[in-house]
Amino acid sequence: MNKHNVFKKTIWVLNLLLLILASPVASQEKAPVSSFRPALPGYEYQFPRDFFSHDDFRIEWWYYTGHLEDDTGRPFGYQLTFFRVALDEKNKVDNASQWKISHIYFAHMTLSDIVNGKFYFFERINRAGLGLAGAESDQLKVWNENWSLTQNGQTHHLRAQEGEVTFDLKLIPSKPLVIHGKDGVSQKGETSGNASHYFTFTRMRTEGQVNLKGKNYKLKGLSWMDHEFSSNQLDEEQIGWDWFSVQLNNDTELMIYQIRRKNGAIETNSSGTWVDADGRGTHLTLSEYSIQPKGQWVSKQSGTTYSAEWILEVPKQGIHLKVTPEMADQELHNLRSISTSYWEGSVKVSGTVKGKPVEGKGYVELVGYTQPLKQDLPE
Repeated sequence: MNKHNVFKKTIWVLNLLLLILASPVASQEKAPVSSFRPALPGYEYQFPRDFFSHDDFRIEWWYYTGHLEDDTGRPFGYQLTFFRVALDEKNKVDNASQWKISHIYFAHMTLSDIVNGKFYFFERINRAGLGLAGAESDQLKVWNENWSLTQNGQTHHLRAQEGEVTFDLKLIPSKPLVIHGKDGVSQKGETSGNASHYFTFTRMRTEGQVNLKGKNYKLKGLSWMDHEFSSNQLDEEQIGWDWFSVQLNNDTELMIYQIRRKNGAIETNSSGTWVDADGRGTHLTLSEYSIQPKGQWVSKQSGTTYSAEWILEVPKQGIHLKVTPEMADQELHNLRSISTSYWEGSVKVSGTVKGKPVEGKGYVELVGYTQPLKQDLPE
């Protein structure tokens, strides 16, 4: 492949990140690409191995969000997500250069300063050359310059510094891992391999420090972790998604999403998981829940109109929840890495479960509202 086509492929990979933002509904396509491994039923998870990088799959991410408070009760929301995208196998020519392109690494970092109504977001884009970024396949170690995810025993350690914001957080699971989907896969479409392998720590006790504009805050709270890997994109008729993670004060959690199609319909393979207080997950099909938008918010930066405030219902579980953004403007706008914008923000939750009042926190991700997802791979 000549240099011009390698450049075109690199630009396409940058756009590909739009398909894999930190959500469980990411990357799918109509058929497996090249020799990368498709996500198929029957996958047997192995831990801790499956926390590490899966280089035989094309796309992978490690996603963390959380809600933290200082000792006065001042709240913050955060996101730190690392992405790995492999190039097509046919591009893996013999090349001893440290700057050869075999993987692209992305990272997104946000902080929601809820008291002041300020939203901070940053991004990183790097190749593995000279150790600037990477993901190890024999340990949980992912980094993009001075942003990093490591593990020591059960503790996940997040570090990141950019501009006026610095994270240094340690997270310990307080509930078992939950595997989403059925038979080892989270199916996203009708075609075999149009799926991902996807698991979550739905509740992680979190302590650490956030430095904002030179002021240090010692914080405690709860985080949510997703890890997902696959080799496929959304199909041509799927344009975006709405994804919800909810942590309730009765020690239960809910993850649901809906993939939106060009014709206005919702993809029937959209799904979710209800997690009880003991950590048992129940798979939810689209027919078993509903997501009802109740408002809109228009971004002054991108001009995008997003849904804002939602009613989530899971009748079989007796769940009725109202979800409200803690701040309206939590948009990562005009990103270099994806050439578009998306909304990913901290939300508050109230409602009932089997008639009993509950409240909690969550995160919502809205993708594909600025423009439909790009699907074409240039030759």
